[in-house]
Amino acid sequence: MTAMGQDTLSDNGLPAEFGFIASIFRPLAGDGALDLRDDAAVFMPPAGRELVIAADAMVEGVHFLPDDPSGTVGRKLLRCNLSDLAAMDATPLGYLMTVSMPPERDEAWFAGFASGLVHDQRQFGITLLGGDTTSTSGPLVLSLTVLGHVAPGRALRRGTACVGDGIWVTGTIGDGAMGLLARRGQVADPDGFLADRYQLPRPRLGLELGNVASAGMDVSDGLVQDMGHMARESGVGIVIHADQVPLSPAVRALGSQWLPTCLSGGDDYELLLAVPSMHEAQLLRHAARAGVAVTRIGQVVAGNGVQVVDAAGHAMVFARRGWSHVADGG
Repeated sequence: MTAMGQDTLSDNGLPAEFGFIASIFRPLAGDGALDLRDDAAVFMPPAGRELVIAADAMVEGVHFLPDDPSGTVGRKLLRCNLSDLAAMDATPLGYLMTVSMPPERDEAWFAGFASGLVHDQRQFGITLLGGDTTSTSGPLVLSLTVLGHVAPGRALRRGTACVGDGIWVTGTIGDGAMGLLARRGQVADPDGFLADRYQLPRPRLGLELGNVASAGMDVSDGLVQDMGHMARESGVGIVIHADQVPLSPAVRALGSQWLPTCLSGGDDYELLLAVPSMHEAQLLRHAARAGVAVTRIGQVVAGNGVQVVDAAGHAMVFARRGWSHVADGG
């Protein structure tokens, strides 16, 4: 993490930024980070493996709420990126992070932020390699680049679904979107389950899908919209049966009127998989071993685009099919 023109001194006599890095981020550093004292990390990827690299940014007021606990903000930032690795069946290796800090976020806030990262680094076996800190007069902006590794030629892609594949998802769908509404006080969430799912995604790492799925991606911008990405990139059509999409008890308790929101809302970070019928039993075994629920919700067909049908077989129409990073400001 390199200096960005902040030349004032902290209490320990170090330039303010370096003192901040030493107290907040150095405890997160692992092998290759050079104790965050140099301009770049130096590390050796595992022998015979391909690198997988992904990056995501989060902006206060867009991707998290200003009053979200700082510990959950750090964990969500890391977990969203880990979900990208899970979507390609990759194993975490390390990450780089950039923090643009507004004056109202003090060192105590970042201590909580780093504490959350310590928790998840231990859980997911990953450490900080480096990054950058700077100040801003705007909202807090956080960016993370994650590195992982995968067996050569085994990274799952979104553009390789085949006609005849079944469409599967992990976990439950709609918890993230409904969790945001719960945090805003727009729906009931008596036990805090939905808010927790919004604040803390569950990256589905370790399923070992490289020999199982034809294609894969994570559901971050809404199930219907992300299925559209898979259909377009693969040159196929996808039919989804809405009544087969798994919903959590907390979502079901809110009523069926929220189904369109669940199918088009973002922040689920579950996996969307195209799986040949001959590999479905293997998928179920791998998922059971990892303790992750998987559900078949549709199929890949000849054609193009995504059709969602209800229990009676009628096509559902959506006012919006998902989150837009341009139109919605994310």
